[in-house]
Amino acid sequence: FFFGMHVLLGLIQAYGPWIFLVMLLYYALSQSRSSKVRARPEFALFPDQYETLEQVRDALMDAGLESCNLIVGVDYTASNDFQGRKTFRGRSLHAIDPTELNPYQRVISILGRTLSAFDEDDQIPAFGFGDITTKDRGVFPFFPDSRPCNGFTEVLTRYADITPNVKLSGPTSFVPIIEEAVKIVKQSGQYHVLLIIADGQVTDEASNIAAIQRAANWPLSIVTVGVGDGPWEVMAHFDDKIRGRQFDNFQFVDYQASQSSRCQDTHFALQALMEIPNQFNAIKKLGILGRQSEDLQ
Repeated sequence: FFFGMHVLLGLIQAYGPWIFLVMLLYYALSQSRSSKVRARPEFALFPDQYETLEQVRDALMDAGLESCNLIVGVDYTASNDFQGRKTFRGRSLHAIDPTELNPYQRVISILGRTLSAFDEDDQIPAFGFGDITTKDRGVFPFFPDSRPCNGFTEVLTRYADITPNVKLSGPTSFVPIIEEAVKIVKQSGQYHVLLIIADGQVTDEASNIAAIQRAANWPLSIVTVGVGDGPWEVMAHFDDKIRGRQFDNFQFVDYQASQSSRCQDTHFALQALMEIPNQFNAIKKLGILGRQSEDLQ
């Protein structure tokens, strides 16, 4: 125990037996917090050992990830026009330049390349949200006929094609894109990773938390990447506020924070995807892999 026996007996004599129960509770909570730190996946403990995205992919495979399908959601809220003042040389985060990828393009490219080996059909549904037509009430598909993109390279192509004509708006809400992803998962029953790329924190925490809680009933992981200047304090601790889930299905990563490392792309990919194998294995153990909407009828 963390006190000497003579100290413990003295405290009990001074304050009564209740002090012993308080001390036990404190000890249990401290152990719980330390176990969360130790729960970090083993392959992610030493990020500098990975120099290529292929090495990160192999580490995910060795950790138990067998297959996954990608869904992409892109934030088109108005704050994208000024959230690159510090991190993108004052340019709009959605600026399309044939000589340089913007932060959204970089994130799609890095995570698309890493996860492509796990995607059996290479079909990626891609959506925008937060623009003048959807605001915080819906999403729009990258293709007018709602068909998915053929691999992450076509996601990048369509993004570059449509973005100059999208009118930015707001507010920021992940609820519509999460609900759209759940619809896709309900139809297939296959494991999916929803990649949400956003420049700002959500405006209505309660509704977003509820959407994430509902999504935990399905084989879906949610990875949210923050691009731009931030701040990201609220999103960094967002996961701690989400209670009552079958498994931990949400991960937030600050893209800019990974850019100071030696191997920027691999470090970012590792930070964004390190929880995915554990989530995939939890989904299998819970028996929700393969669950479709008719299973709950």
